[in-house]
Amino acid sequence: MRTAPEVYAWSRFGQPEYTDWLDESMSWKETCYIGDWSFLWQHRFTGPDALRLFSDISVNSFAKFDHGQSKHLIHTNTNGKVIHEGILTRFGDDDYMLHGRGGFWASYQLGRTDYDVKVQQEDWFIYQVSGPNSVKVLEKVSGQTGLRDTGFMRLHPITVAGHKIWALRQGMSGEIGFELQGPKEYGQEIYDVIVEAGQEFGIRKLGGRVAMINHLEACFPTIATDYIPAIFDEDMAEYLEVFSSSMPSFAQPAYIAGSYDGREISEYYRSPVELGWARNINFDHDFLGRAALEAEKADPRRVIRTLVWDADDVQDVFASLFRPGENYPYMEMPRDQRGFMWADKVTAGDDLVGVATSRGYSYYYRQMLSLSTIDVAHSEPGTELTVHWGRPDGPQKAIRATVAPAPYKPDRRRADLRTA
Repeated sequence: MRTAPEVYAWSRFGQPEYTDWLDESMSWKETCYIGDWSFLWQHRFTGPDALRLFSDISVNSFAKFDHGQSKHLIHTNTNGKVIHEGILTRFGDDDYMLHGRGGFWASYQLGRTDYDVKVQQEDWFIYQVSGPNSVKVLEKVSGQTGLRDTGFMRLHPITVAGHKIWALRQGMSGEIGFELQGPKEYGQEIYDVIVEAGQEFGIRKLGGRVAMINHLEACFPTIATDYIPAIFDEDMAEYLEVFSSSMPSFAQPAYIAGSYDGREISEYYRSPVELGWARNINFDHDFLGRAALEAEKADPRRVIRTLVWDADDVQDVFASLFRPGENYPYMEMPRDQRGFMWADKVTAGDDLVGVATSRGYSYYYRQMLSLSTIDVAHSEPGTELTVHWGRPDGPQKAIRATVAPAPYKPDRRRADLRTA
């Protein structure tokens, strides 16, 4: 897992840059962007038992789930570690679309049971239009003002270029925003219309180099980047084979880099509590991992925080490239492009107290940041810790870091659209 394939992982977002990554990284704070997440898998589940299926395999409650509503769906193993997660949308009584890897887990469980449910894979475009001006762009292309009344994680149907599509209000940049969804055959036409209409509002195309910086600033932990899916244990061997068959021939489900040297792959697993998703866990139903999560939610051992890396120490990593002798591993800007879970150990004195992931440079804040799962005892903002940048067998650079809240950037996703 420490050898990546001969491809840049973030090429799936489109071009690496369209203007340049510094300019694009400002878009979701100052104007808006359009980003392409169409690489996500879509599985459509239909049938009277669909909701029961999702309830049985997810930590989420479905006591209330309206038509036109979406939920962040999380699946865990027996130990409460995340297998997959994604976005589930309810279109009708028995009609659901699941975006992301979780569709494979739900399909696998369906094949082993007698739920009255049918599943089929579909191919949709997924475009994020996020930032302060995003609602203005979508009003222009759709001619609708009702978008401003859309609730968070609710769908609003709009028509763009003569095509009826869905606008899901979410905001993965931590700002107001919508995710546009529809059949892929007219996706390019939709994309081009939005780019053209967005020029007067300063829209940017979001390139692959900077696409995940908004996840870092806004604290959206990402599978295979901040945690390894909990599918490598012996009791998951059958499913691992099923899931791996869905991956491109050159790829595997996860890659690992960084100074943290886990003895077992399970040390790279994370629970919803550790990833900041405890609010999604509801014990009004039985599900895999319930007992473990009940105990952890009541008394968590680790929580997620942002780490702000010391600028002088970071600069020394780059300076080592200009000195004779062995240099520190290259610190890609703005972040790793190969798709690793780059996991670096975090210490307080001689004690290992956490793992840093998603290290990236925020041009907006002019800081090197990372997410980190940290022992509760060392999680108070302002706490001084050390991140060890490098490989397990060296060389490693000890970088001073300060604990900060996660998300680091103020969360504006639920801002009043009527004043946007």
